[in-house]
Amino acid sequence: MATAGGGCVADPGSRSLLRLLSFCVLLAGLCEGNSVERKIYIPLNKTAPCVRLLNATHQIGCQSSISGDTGVIHVVEKEEDLQWVLTDGPNPPYVVLLEGTLFTRDVMEKLKGRSGRIAGLAVSLAKPSPASGFSPSVQCPNDGFGIYSNSYGSQFAHCRAFQWNKVGDGLAYEDFSFPIFLLEDENETNVIKQCYRDHNLSPNGSAPAFPLCAMQLFSHMHAVVSTVTCMRRSLIQSSFSISPEIVCDPLSDYNVWSLLKPINTSGTLEPDDRVVVAATRLDSRSFFWNVAPGAESAVASFVTQLAAAEALQKAPDAATLPRNVMFVFFQGETFDYIGSSRMVYDMENGKFPVQLENIDSFVELGQVALRNSLELWMHTDPMSQKNETVLNQVEALLSTLEQSGAGVPTVVLRRLNQSQPLPPSSLQRFLRARNVSGVVLADHSDSFHNLYYQSIYDTAENINVTYPAGQSPEEDLNFVTDTAKALAGVATVLARALYRLAGGASFNDTIQADPHTVTRLLYGFLVRANNSWFQSILRPDLRSYLGDGPLQHYIAVSSPTNATYVVQYALANLTGKVIDLTREQCQDPSQVPTENKDLYEYTWVQGPLNANETDRLPRCVRSTARLARALSPAFELKQWGSTEYSTWTESRWKDIRARIFLIASKELEFITLIVGFGILVFSLIVTYCINAKADVLFITPREPGSVSY
Repeated sequence: MATAGGGCVADPGSRSLLRLLSFCVLLAGLCEGNSVERKIYIPLNKTAPCVRLLNATHQIGCQSSISGDTGVIHVVEKEEDLQWVLTDGPNPPYVVLLEGTLFTRDVMEKLKGRSGRIAGLAVSLAKPSPASGFSPSVQCPNDGFGIYSNSYGSQFAHCRAFQWNKVGDGLAYEDFSFPIFLLEDENETNVIKQCYRDHNLSPNGSAPAFPLCAMQLFSHMHAVVSTVTCMRRSLIQSSFSISPEIVCDPLSDYNVWSLLKPINTSGTLEPDDRVVVAATRLDSRSFFWNVAPGAESAVASFVTQLAAAEALQKAPDAATLPRNVMFVFFQGETFDYIGSSRMVYDMENGKFPVQLENIDSFVELGQVALRNSLELWMHTDPMSQKNETVLNQVEALLSTLEQSGAGVPTVVLRRLNQSQPLPPSSLQRFLRARNVSGVVLADHSDSFHNLYYQSIYDTAENINVTYPAGQSPEEDLNFVTDTAKALAGVATVLARALYRLAGGASFNDTIQADPHTVTRLLYGFLVRANNSWFQSILRPDLRSYLGDGPLQHYIAVSSPTNATYVVQYALANLTGKVIDLTREQCQDPSQVPTENKDLYEYTWVQGPLNANETDRLPRCVRSTARLARALSPAFELKQWGSTEYSTWTESRWKDIRARIFLIASKELEFITLIVGFGILVFSLIVTYCINAKADVLFITPREPGSVSY
């Protein structure tokens, strides 16, 4: 028996099997591709980039090219090692692994001057911190945005009297054309150094043999030139594009504030109502994005104010004092007083319950953790005191502080020469708007004691917060350090002074800040945020905000930041009251006739662990702790070139990462390219020939015919 055709016909089952096999081969290829990538590249997971920031006039920071920048790694452990990357090295461009002690303005100027040979920079942390200090901030912080100018107090403008931050080299306010990353993990730093020793280190200074260890850095920024340019581009995109691509965002967050006695926040105070303001700042920064420990520049002062707020709230007659007390924690003060300038703007325009005319006096905490010989210095403004009324009010304020400190042996209050200007402080923004009697309390009489102002080294160690070896995290949380005791003394002085300024007299000597509160706050903000106390005071949905390390205090653009939330809830739990409401009632107090959301803020928190330490005991906390927007008025008014208000923005980006791998020589890469191109040409020729002779090479099957026997 024979068929009618002489060709073979594949049945449907065979075709399905062929498709399945093809799919499996493709899938295996993709998986193998991922596996190959993992074998080629070692990602660096614990890094922090330098990003681009912009203001009304210029840009600062760093960026890479759009596809990332790649260079051969060279480790620089002493300044003489720079010679290789700047002139001698035969395989530029280089990515420099720089020891933290060499991350100075002088070294960076040398690298910046030879940017053609520099692809990027990776900076390792110096351990211990540089003994001579390191501050990438400027010597005259917030210059031009305080009270002193060429037209008012010109003798104090631009820090003519003296530089507040003497060790500041201004490095964080420079613009670099190559990416710069901080290596936060010592293990990753050691991996890079080992790769360098294995492949890039050659004897006698000769050129190393390929393959070489290289690093690739991705940190391309979308914004350029200035805030004026990037905001205009973003506005045009938003106006005419269905899917706009925003290139920069204003730095913004929230101020935290509360009152000793509740007020109706839906309106404003009467002009005769008097309020004593206690203020401090929440934020700091460093050269690298979102690495801002701020121990001395921010944390010590706002922790002290939190402890003072708790102590004052416990006074038996706190609710009946003649004057109210407002505690304010300003956000964004590092960047030309964002938080305080916004609050002043809102007060002037009736958008805040407290008005400028309601302010009776103003007490601000500056840097307070590095006192010498127990001294706490009282800084005042000489210009406003030319007004005799203000002079008398300031004199009364200083006397009240001295009386309040008399019973606290760990604090010695000192006056300064009346002709000395104010240090950088939020008080300056209030004085620009109105003459108020105010004082700034600080641990320094002139230049900062802080050698690491606004740097990566302003950590717990900088303010001597240390713990005995061998303790558990819970034991560290409750261990009262010497720094906590010292700051509790300052908090006691502040609380007693505020009590007197508010008109109190009967219980002044009984007001005492709790060192245990201070030590737990310091531990949470500077050592380990994910601890039992912080967990107990937060809402359940915020517990993921607490990491195993310290909180960072960079203002950023997504708000509220983790630190802002924690400060708000710490203030609420320290000064508020636990009330008997269900979760639903706490989240919507309008259901309860006796409660008023215009007077209080209600928060359902996780609460402490039960006796078995298995479950938490959630509860409702009623307080006056609230948030107020900390966005510069320049962006409300669309005055992006303003010289009156802060104009700082942060560039957007799509990809920030770093990785190391081995690279071949240029010659081998060229040969590989030529061979690959040759194979491509050969395959095209073969394909063409096969296609041209297809009728000979492949027999066309005949049409099916009748079956014959």
